[in-house]
Amino acid sequence: MTAMALQTNVHPAVEGGLRLEVTNVSAQTDSIVSITFGDPSGELLPSYVPGSHLVVQYGDGANAYSLTGSGSAPSEYTISVLQIEDGAGGSQAMHRLAVGDRVHVSRPRSAFAPAATATHHLLVAAGIGITPVLSHARYAAEWGAEASLIYVHRPGAGAHVAEARELLGPGLTECSDRVGFQKVLTEKLTTQKLGTHLYVCGPTAFMDSVLEQARDLGWPKGLLHSEAFGAADLDEGQPFSVNLARSGIKLEVPAGVSLLETLEKAGKSIPNMCRKGICGECSLSVLRGAPLHRDLYLSDQEKAANTTMMCCVSRSQDQELELDL
Repeated sequence: MTAMALQTNVHPAVEGGLRLEVTNVSAQTDSIVSITFGDPSGELLPSYVPGSHLVVQYGDGANAYSLTGSGSAPSEYTISVLQIEDGAGGSQAMHRLAVGDRVHVSRPRSAFAPAATATHHLLVAAGIGITPVLSHARYAAEWGAEASLIYVHRPGAGAHVAEARELLGPGLTECSDRVGFQKVLTEKLTTQKLGTHLYVCGPTAFMDSVLEQARDLGWPKGLLHSEAFGAADLDEGQPFSVNLARSGIKLEVPAGVSLLETLEKAGKSIPNMCRKGICGECSLSVLRGAPLHRDLYLSDQEKAANTTMMCCVSRSQDQELELDL
């Protein structure tokens, strides 16, 4: 029995979630493994929107991973995890899982759903970014939606390549170098029919480049969708104070400690999942002060309004902030 199977304390990010059993583990590449979870009693699992993720607990931590299925009446959940040697330990813990282990996971959530009004879904993925995009491709195949995929991966290092080929057929374009990808991307961005939506997932710099090119070519913001695996590496930030209006409490948030952690230490139970500024679960209402928004969830307009903040990663531009808490 592994350490994962011995967990007793449930991480806040997966409270109210599910206790599932590992039913299959298979290597996609030398560094990517697919892990399938099922209900120990064989029951169907909650359905989810394509592009969803769930949070898996490992030891005292928890990480969000994209689901690769279509989300329709699932009997199992499957994730694929890239092993990161110098990460926080989540990926290595996932790679140690074995069939029969039981883990706590959250219920699926999504901020990367396919647009119901899209006439075509143009999917772009790089590396492990294929995981949520594969979910979109499965959904399109099941429901007869139009979709095409540009998949950038190193030869021999692409996960789910066979599945992508089967799902999309001629709609799949594989690229193994930057020049070839740029040529394909430009052609696709300039020849799409009206109503096409663009979805991109991969390293931050890769996504930024794809989205910037789309905007430069006149794509409206409402047609652009991206899924990040986490906020960019963040500095420790400056210390600040926070007033909790309804509680009558004033707290100090030190540099290097998140507002969420500070609130939890003060006994406040704040709903949260990813703790990386992605899911939007830890949203708090701001009454006074200007948040330093560092999340990947709020729109530019919502950030400019300064009425809401994600307390897991965001801080304060002012010395003091007041929250409706």
